[in-house]
Amino acid sequence: MKFKIQLITQGETGETIHELACLERDTEGLEAIGISLAEAKTLLADLQKQVVEQQIAVFLSNRQQCPHCAQAFRHKGQHPVVFRTLFGNLKIPSPRWFQCNCQPHKTRTFSPLADLFTDHCSPERLYLETKWSALVSFELAAKLLEDILPTGTHVRTTSVRNHLQRVAKRAEAELGEERFAYIEGCPRDWAALPRPPAPLSVGIDGGYVRNWNDKKTHFEVIVGKSIPEEGASKCFGLVQSYDDKPKRRLFEMLKGQGMQLNQQIVFFSDGGDTVRNLQLYLNPEAEHLLDWFHVTMRLTVLNKTAKGLPMTFEDDDKKHELREPTLKVIESIKWYLWHGNVYEALQHLESLEMDLDVAADGGNKNLVTRKLLRAVEEFHTYIANNQAFITNYGERYRQGDRISSGFVESTVNYVVAKRFAKRQQMQWSTKGAHLLLQMRTRVLNDELEQTFREWYPCFRVEHNEVLKKAA
Repeated sequence: MKFKIQLITQGETGETIHELACLERDTEGLEAIGISLAEAKTLLADLQKQVVEQQIAVFLSNRQQCPHCAQAFRHKGQHPVVFRTLFGNLKIPSPRWFQCNCQPHKTRTFSPLADLFTDHCSPERLYLETKWSALVSFELAAKLLEDILPTGTHVRTTSVRNHLQRVAKRAEAELGEERFAYIEGCPRDWAALPRPPAPLSVGIDGGYVRNWNDKKTHFEVIVGKSIPEEGASKCFGLVQSYDDKPKRRLFEMLKGQGMQLNQQIVFFSDGGDTVRNLQLYLNPEAEHLLDWFHVTMRLTVLNKTAKGLPMTFEDDDKKHELREPTLKVIESIKWYLWHGNVYEALQHLESLEMDLDVAADGGNKNLVTRKLLRAVEEFHTYIANNQAFITNYGERYRQGDRISSGFVESTVNYVVAKRFAKRQQMQWSTKGAHLLLQMRTRVLNDELEQTFREWYPCFRVEHNEVLKKAA
């Protein structure tokens, strides 16, 4: 059985038939049913070549005459231009014409295809390379495209990476200017706004990635997630040491979720300086809370360390109990913080520091005492710096409100760990990590296709219409 596949083009001179392939099939085995991947690649590559050639012929024919005097342009020569598509890398002859003398021009010659090929890679290919390399490694993304699509040549890993970074840089260039505060207007203007949407819960946390430039160091990656009571959640990521527009990035994400200046927003953070400053002055109704998870995690470490203390210590030839009183004080500090009583918690921390200092200087050779003393001092500083963000966690918990940013911990693992391969100790530059984060978060937020549609208005319009009809 033979199948002939033809392409029929209809123009001003009539119909033209191009034979694309002739397939021979039998029904002797299951493997012979349908079209194989190799045949599909060849068919799509031939079809792409014919379509592009016809489109370019029409494009050039409409521009062969001067728009001012209608005189035909004189031909100088031509050179090949490579256009990379999903269905093959095409070598296209690009003509070069002399400028018409009826008008002054900066150059003597010009290439008409320069207006058409503003980029030598098709948007579809850029989109898929960006999407897949944001989800898996550059090498796997290149192999995937090479295995499935008739790209024509070997897909290089460096090309996939460069294309992703080029798309990311273009998106970065469209980001607005950074500002210290994004609160505009006055309370009267905010009260006149429509009824605000449901509240937003925003969690911000950090992770660490191994530095390529200095193998023994890491740099911080900040990741956040915004969860509305109604609608889909969104995430964002950035490298603090590289990004010069962190607040603008967070503000645009919240704005994309319909944030209004009269809308309630609750920010959760781990208390670090970078994430604490990032969330300020974005919304007048914002509430900033220290994440209870990070508080209780530090208290758990203190409790476990205190269990290694000696039962007693000697001071002025007198024995004093050490372990049990210390454990009780740590437990009291925990419940003071749980109920938002920061004053009493700080008083108990100061008292505990003095007791441990006396125990450490009183001839006690146990290293656990000094270790616990340093940990308590660090925790004291941590609570003092973040006391403005500590609330009555018990009351919020009983009301059913969030008290922890556990949802951000999973986001850090999903955004950073799965793609940046922390277990495999992958190494990144700050620039490469930041640009990849921008594309990865857009893919996870289902925003990448819309980004390409803003750049290329006809991008995937027909594809979306087909999907709507099928639904």
